[in-house]
Amino acid sequence: MTAIGGFVDIGNLVTSGVTGARFGMSLTWAVVIGTFGMTVYAEMAGRVTAVAGRPVFHVVRERLGVRFGLFNLLASCLLNLLTLAAELGGVGLALELASDVNYLLWVPLVALALWGVLWHLPFKAIENLFGVIGLSLLVFVVALFWLPTDWGTLLSSAASPAVPAQEAYPTYFFYAVSLIGACLVPYQIIFFSSGGMEEGWTRRSMMQMRLNTLVGFPLGGLLSLAIMATSAVVLQPLGSDVGHLSQVGFPVAVALGKVGLAFALVGFFAATFAAGAEATLSTGYSVAQYFGWAWGKWLRPSAAPQFHVVSLLVLLAGTMLVLTTIDPVTLTLMSVVLGAAAIPLTFLPVLLIANDRDYLADQVNGRLANAFGVIFLAVVTVVSVVTLPLLFWTRAGA
Repeated sequence: MTAIGGFVDIGNLVTSGVTGARFGMSLTWAVVIGTFGMTVYAEMAGRVTAVAGRPVFHVVRERLGVRFGLFNLLASCLLNLLTLAAELGGVGLALELASDVNYLLWVPLVALALWGVLWHLPFKAIENLFGVIGLSLLVFVVALFWLPTDWGTLLSSAASPAVPAQEAYPTYFFYAVSLIGACLVPYQIIFFSSGGMEEGWTRRSMMQMRLNTLVGFPLGGLLSLAIMATSAVVLQPLGSDVGHLSQVGFPVAVALGKVGLAFALVGFFAATFAAGAEATLSTGYSVAQYFGWAWGKWLRPSAAPQFHVVSLLVLLAGTMLVLTTIDPVTLTLMSVVLGAAAIPLTFLPVLLIANDRDYLADQVNGRLANAFGVIFLAVVTVVSVVTLPLLFWTRAGA
């Protein structure tokens, strides 16, 4: 679910659609960097969980200290709230496209359904259900081959990236940061490792964990590129920007008609609903792990009251934020950009613990994993430094 119904969340849907329409495939490199980094660090976090039995936020508090860990916790909870609100808005938009009923009327019902699913369905059922339904987004790959695609132009744009004449360099790099942030939202790492604990991962689960990371996340990156490519083929020649989720699905409707659009809407629903579930649980996981409270979906509210209360409160807060009528697309861009600024806070402790033999013994990082981890951490540190200046300079990519 983390790789398909969560990795390709509202952030990926919107940023891939916007960048494809405005820049063609010239920002492919940003998706590749984000997907690669997510794969590397999710594998590390999964390995720490399977071998040492430690979830990410336990590691964050232990390695960063109580005070800095608290700063990380507050930043993580704020980002989770923004992300959850964006996902609830995304589910509402998907239902609006299917029903022609305003998305704001759907949001409270979506929140209620999300709460019901989280606390009444087994963890494995949730994971399998939304992971499989999220594969409906493969319709973008089918649409790309069905459209009259100029493959030479697409590949040339991806291999030799250039800023279009009508776009400014700061705006180009703002959207590059957005794409990287959409791939690397910290809640995904928190959910992945905590979900491993929920499922009782041990050393025997290493193959399952690595299949999730080495196959699932690259597949999610492929879907993001397919969304970008269909927008580049259909929307860029029209000079059309993406300001609504319907415009992300428009190329599929052009290629495959109502049936294709139906698959796209199902994929939108599954991906955003699953990401909403991840953001809700990740907030409860983070807070409970930091303070040492009992946590887990398998525990009844009476056994883990703080975990359940925190999860419920963030869901209510996210719902109220959407109901202020803030534009879901704008909220999405803000959440992924601010998420990019916070990436090093979550990823550094994971890299440190993945090299600690006291925890992982013979399963510590090898030279290749460390090389990838250090290089990528340096890249995202630069990204985090330039994120806020680019946000204000470009007025959020306007």
